[in-house]
Amino acid sequence: MIKRNQKLPLTAFVLFFLLLIGGLSGCGCLFGEKRTDTAEELAEKGMEYFEEEDYYDALKAFTTLKERYPYSRYAILAELKVADAHFHRKEYAEAIAAYADFLQLHPKNDAIPYVLYQIGECYYKQLLGEDRDQTPTRRAISAFQRLLKEQPNSTYTNKAKERIQDCRKLLAQHELYVANFYFKSKHYEAALSRFEGVLAGYRDVLPLDKRKEVANLVLACKKKLSEQIGEGIIGN
Repeated sequence: MIKRNQKLPLTAFVLFFLLLIGGLSGCGCLFGEKRTDTAEELAEKGMEYFEEEDYYDALKAFTTLKERYPYSRYAILAELKVADAHFHRKEYAEAIAAYADFLQLHPKNDAIPYVLYQIGECYYKQLLGEDRDQTPTRRAISAFQRLLKEQPNSTYTNKAKERIQDCRKLLAQHELYVANFYFKSKHYEAALSRFEGVLAGYRDVLPLDKRKEVANLVLACKKKLSEQIGEGIIGN
């Protein structure tokens, strides 16, 4: 019969300890989870997800890379691809913020022309109809104009110019929509201001027949205003 204070033999104790370590390490309980991906492995995974158009997992991979390895040579790639992933997921506010961070952190990077263009694209993708708020349209124009000003010789110059013209056409349509509303509502002074503004600011994006139509509406507004003055509806 073994006494209470009798110790296990040393060899038995060592064997028990080794078995315990082997079991725990096998299930990842003693030394933590499985091996952590390196920065390079996360970058490779992220790019593979991009090629597969799996932008959700790409975003996860590059976000992990950026947070876990902020000083690695893949960190800049991760910052850019996080923004791109948000863009492809139509998360435009998040994409704009990420691109803006990249601009601030890496103002001399070769990707700056692309980043400036993408900010414009984020706004461009949010354009609404002529009867809706045109804030995204104006912001898109501003972003593309910044690209033209700061990177005039980039490969995105021509495309940015096309986008600006598209936006200006939409703004012209919006102004005409509002002007016609005022005209039909018999608010001729407000309508006249809008019609004249279209001819002054958007003549180059209007087809010839539309320009003639707007010019005729300007004359119609002036005629209506003269009639109202003659009838004493509005003061001299």
